[in-house]
Amino acid sequence: MLRVLRVRNQLLPALHAAPCLHHPFRPYSRDPSTQGSVEETQSSVLGKRWKDTAETVIIGGGCIGVSLAYHLAKAGMKDVVLLEKSELTAGSTWHAAGLTTYFHPGINLKKIHYYSIRLYEDLEEETGQAVGFHTPGSIRIASTPTRVDELKYQMTRGRWHPNPQYLIGPEKVRELFPLLNMDKVIAGLYNPGDGHIDPYSLTMALAAGARKYGAQLYFPASVTNLTPLIDGTWNVETPQGTIHANRIVNATGFWAREVGKLIGFEHHLIPVHHQYVVTATIPEVKALKKELPVLRDLEGSYYLRQERDGLLFGPYEAQEKMKLQESWVTEGVPPGFGKELFESDLDRIMEHVEAAMEMVPVLKKADIINIVSGPITYSPDILPMAGPHQGVQNYWVAIGFGYGIVHAGGIGKFLSDWILGGEPPFDLIELDPNRYGKWTTTHYTALKARESYGFNNIVGYPKEERFGGRPTERVSGIYDVLKTKCSMGFHAGWEQPHWFYKPGDDVVYKPSFRRTNWFEPVRREYYQVMEKVGVIDLTPFGKFTVKGRDAVNFLDHVFANTLPKVGFTNISHMLTPRGRVYAELTVSHLLPGEFLLVTGSGSELHDLRWLEEAAVRNQHNVEIANVTDAIGVLGIAGPHSRDVLQKLTAVDLSDASFKFLQSKKISIAGLPVTAIRISYTGELGWELYHRREDTLKLYNSIMDAGQEHGIDNFGTYAMNALRLEKAFRAWGAEMNCDTNPLEAGLQHFIRLNKPADFIGKQALQRIKEEGLKRKLVCLTMETENIDPEGNESVWYHGKVIGNTTSGTYSYSTSKSLAFAYVPTRLSTAGQKVEVELLGKNYPAIVIQEPLVLTEPTRNRMKKQTG
Repeated sequence: MLRVLRVRNQLLPALHAAPCLHHPFRPYSRDPSTQGSVEETQSSVLGKRWKDTAETVIIGGGCIGVSLAYHLAKAGMKDVVLLEKSELTAGSTWHAAGLTTYFHPGINLKKIHYYSIRLYEDLEEETGQAVGFHTPGSIRIASTPTRVDELKYQMTRGRWHPNPQYLIGPEKVRELFPLLNMDKVIAGLYNPGDGHIDPYSLTMALAAGARKYGAQLYFPASVTNLTPLIDGTWNVETPQGTIHANRIVNATGFWAREVGKLIGFEHHLIPVHHQYVVTATIPEVKALKKELPVLRDLEGSYYLRQERDGLLFGPYEAQEKMKLQESWVTEGVPPGFGKELFESDLDRIMEHVEAAMEMVPVLKKADIINIVSGPITYSPDILPMAGPHQGVQNYWVAIGFGYGIVHAGGIGKFLSDWILGGEPPFDLIELDPNRYGKWTTTHYTALKARESYGFNNIVGYPKEERFGGRPTERVSGIYDVLKTKCSMGFHAGWEQPHWFYKPGDDVVYKPSFRRTNWFEPVRREYYQVMEKVGVIDLTPFGKFTVKGRDAVNFLDHVFANTLPKVGFTNISHMLTPRGRVYAELTVSHLLPGEFLLVTGSGSELHDLRWLEEAAVRNQHNVEIANVTDAIGVLGIAGPHSRDVLQKLTAVDLSDASFKFLQSKKISIAGLPVTAIRISYTGELGWELYHRREDTLKLYNSIMDAGQEHGIDNFGTYAMNALRLEKAFRAWGAEMNCDTNPLEAGLQHFIRLNKPADFIGKQALQRIKEEGLKRKLVCLTMETENIDPEGNESVWYHGKVIGNTTSGTYSYSTSKSLAFAYVPTRLSTAGQKVEVELLGKNYPAIVIQEPLVLTEPTRNRMKKQTG
């Protein structure tokens, strides 16, 4: 059994009495050469020339902040200043386990990991500072059939990226990790080039590089106040003096909440106690001829790596056992806390220790020499927050990094490129710091952080739902009516029905990599809309009003489409200066110079920030109001939708009087409604915008009026199947900051010939002149109880040539359906390719889109042939 020989540098129970440890224990595999120049880098601000102006002030001297300083300075920005309250690496950096991996279950976060590892490989040569980087690779162990499916799922999502990744069998696993008990090992996901790095030496190397390129790093220099000025610049106050900065970046780790409060912001973060165990020398490890790869036992929920001639392993305990430092949220971080640790608690992680001993039997006789228990900062969904913040000019954040070491290099580059280029270099909306709104409470943050930590190694299914902290205050007026009838999804704090139950249905949440218990209920909802009439709750939409003297000119500048006439609606896109699709919105011209803008729930503050910044930058006199929480939305769709609504209003809803894409303020069941004839289903339908307090009455009136027509509810899963059959694109899937609108097939919505010089117009003209390298196409395929979800690899002649963006089952054709990006030469109808699903390549064919014509198109064709 593991024996504990000693545990050093544990924080005393009285947190505020903790001493500052200037030479803390760091259990990393460091080369002797790293010991030399490190201490001289810990220079004081005293004796340096204090800069009173700066282009960018970065607050926080952990690996994230220092990486950003390095990248900005290297890219040529003058006057980069970093302020650190104590010393570099204080906080979470110095005690981190230092793991690095190419793997990430997300898509573009793989790019962050890839860049970081490639940077770390060359950093010593560039800066002269050794970093102690070890790259023995890593293996994720699958010990159940479901885990094997998960690895296959991640393989198809990873093949179209450059990150090296292989699915390996038990024999190869044993060869790479000979100390493993193979009894439960079925397969492994192997990433060569993964490993670990000394976080302290890494930060010092980045600091050396930052200074080399001209950045100033001041410490100890705590920030005491932040004052935004009317021109968008900032005064940053410290005991040494005030710096006037064009922008500031909060990169302060678990101090981020305190810094945010200086300007009245509540950053939704909470410190988590994370423990890892370091053993003494183990003879079997010492006898190895090469370093062991990092091991991640997914079922055991721990990581394990070689540490000198012993082992280091860190568990992620279940949410009911893990520990939060909630007092730091309610009372603040102790003023002197910097390089201290918490008191360890081996009992809390014993089940993971036992799992590790079973998987790696040499641990049973090993001696523990250290248990490190330190604070790491978690956001509710475990992902960091990186980018500009909505609500104030030129305030950026790089906070909430639970895995900051592997993120540091890539995030530094990502934010540097964004700051200098005026737009994100690629899409990372999952890290948008504005994804948490006023609905996010401290209680919610704590519950979700606890859940996210405990779920670190949970099976990553598609369409996953997590239920901690739900519901929030964001529920529509019909939530109580619907909650027992459907499976709810979570969207930016809102509860929204995914699919509905009927008597006899299996109502249990059953995520799967294959078709599961919602497959047949969604079929039922699909035909409900196609043949009768259905109602869907669309309240989670982000909703803004824009009005004012310059409203028309302003929107003409930010949108690539022409503006709709008064009383009409269109689909418009905001592009970046490089011609990428930053957002897609529905634009309704309600009254002369007064507009309603509607976006997806996950894009609410993402899009609002872009609009606000564009208005300020161009000095447009407009009023932009976020009315998301004030307005409810119900959608009604299907061939009988007109018949149902006509019973409830005196306004003529006939095709001649209420045209497709027309918008009108009308009364329905005595309630004021803005009705827009549009439906994401592609069928006859309306979206009904109304006061949120009227939702229940409006819903009940519609359902009562629709009884003779067989009215029923439908959810977002059915809507997704309907929109894909109609070839409707979705922002975040078919289009985002990685794509231009021409390759996404959005030409109908782009007006390059309109007089206004809209954002991205010149770039788009160049893209058009140069020609497209890839195009979005529709694919159909016949599969085996599985459907594409998006981000799967597309193959042609034995090579990966593209990726899917979203997918579903087409209930009308009994085939799987997907959007995919492929090279232009392979984009013509009839072209055959293959789509990889769970380790098998299925034949697919490019079809002429859409698979099913929209209702307006069918009507138009009927009139023409009539």
